[in-house]
Amino acid sequence: DKGPDEDPRAVHKVVFKTQISNGNIINGTYGIDDDAHTALNLSGTSWSSAELTVPAGAYNANILVNAVGVTDNAVLTAQIYVDGQLKAEKISPPGKVASALVNYKF
Repeated sequence: DKGPDEDPRAVHKVVFKTQISNGNIINGTYGIDDDAHTALNLSGTSWSSAELTVPAGAYNANILVNAVGVTDNAVLTAQIYVDGQLKAEKISPPGKVASALVNYKF
């Protein structure tokens, strides 16, 4: 949700972050509007994108991330940070195969 002082024409800095409690992150697709990026062959329990500069007038940011848990109770979290503040988060149900899709509208 937008605050009363948030200007839709403003330029923002966005970082996408993800982590899994007990497993490996496999890949992710993230971006701003139609400017999509793909991160393949990931490994490890956490990943962060490079900071993206969002042009004025951008509509939304989104990330889809996939991971494989070591146990049935692995939990995947995906987050969108805008100007250093957490703006959107999704936590997957526990499982060995996990996906999380997060969307944030500017």
